[in-house]
Amino acid sequence: MTSPGYDTDATARWVAEPPKRAGRSDFERDRARVLHSSALRRLSGKTQVVAPGSGALGQQSPRTRLTHSLECAQIGRELAGDLGCDPDLVDAACLAHDIGHSPFGHNGEYALNTLAGFEGNAQSLRLLTRLEPKIPGAGLNLTRATLDATLKYPWLADGAAKYGVYAEDAAVFDWIRAGAPQGRLCFEAQVMDWADDVAYSVHDVEDGLHAGLIKFKVLMSEQAVVAQTAADLFCDASVPVAELEPVLSDLLSMAIWPHEFDGTELSMAALKNLTSELIGRFCVSAQQATRASFAAPLRRYGADLLVPRRQRLECALLKAMAWRYVMGREGAARAQELERELLTELVCAVEHGAPGTLDPLLRASWAAAGSDAARRRVVIDQVASLTDTSAIAWHHRLCSPAG
Repeated sequence: MTSPGYDTDATARWVAEPPKRAGRSDFERDRARVLHSSALRRLSGKTQVVAPGSGALGQQSPRTRLTHSLECAQIGRELAGDLGCDPDLVDAACLAHDIGHSPFGHNGEYALNTLAGFEGNAQSLRLLTRLEPKIPGAGLNLTRATLDATLKYPWLADGAAKYGVYAEDAAVFDWIRAGAPQGRLCFEAQVMDWADDVAYSVHDVEDGLHAGLIKFKVLMSEQAVVAQTAADLFCDASVPVAELEPVLSDLLSMAIWPHEFDGTELSMAALKNLTSELIGRFCVSAQQATRASFAAPLRRYGADLLVPRRQRLECALLKAMAWRYVMGREGAARAQELERELLTELVCAVEHGAPGTLDPLLRASWAAAGSDAARRRVVIDQVASLTDTSAIAWHHRLCSPAG
């Protein structure tokens, strides 16, 4: 069943499939395929900010890539419904946007990139269109519009720090982007991207406050440092620190901030209220700005999501808080170095023992690879699919003297 407002070009699939039973739209099917995939389940064991089960966030269970993806999907779905694009399409794209990410979060991505040009967004496209078994040779075989909505960076590497497709996957990328304006995100991808930013910026700060790693009094006394961190890491060169400092001061002066967190019912409720208020602030501002410039319903390439500059700066400042007090906390650098060493050693061990060290699913790709680079890509596919815990277990089995 075709979704209202989307033509057959948007709902086409890379590989034609027999007719399905009536009752569900093409995008509802896409969402179900992502939701039932083993790759999505594996995100429950992959780091978002700190490793699952590490205890770094105290008694609270830390967010994982899976819980982040679920929260992103909830935010994206509501935004989509309000603005008039298909909620199931955006929901599916949000669920899938991190599906190819490596063990150990961005730290693991850095290690694999050093070894083979790894990029989590490009790996997500590879998984959706090739590696996750649903339709042989086509991965989950999602619709063109859903795949397009997962593309935060719709271009090949070509020297770019962030990109959305490996050269090996150019054919399916070209099919997805047929007729699309070069380098432009479709409207649904823009909604997904902002939902992602909102989810992780707000929730990383919530987790940090809950764990006592972020303290309101410290934030108040170190505003200049937080603003500088945001300027250095999360803003482009057009944003001076002098612009960020008053934005941060105004943000922290809002009455929604809990000045202390002690784990009591009242402080827990205050922290959840902060989360709700910030998410609402970011979403409503985007909805209002977009509606003021475009007439709903908004789909594909008929509009752009407009987020006011101030809310983008506030979001960057929240990211800076989490970076400085959670990811950059004392002792984190050494733990991250050990994770990178583990993944580097594991890639070498898997490659040395291949194809026997590969999952059966990947052995045919190894046999068909025609170069060392192609074989290394298969090894990266294998290691990237692992959870934090399974990467440690594989390393122990393949790399330890007793293994």
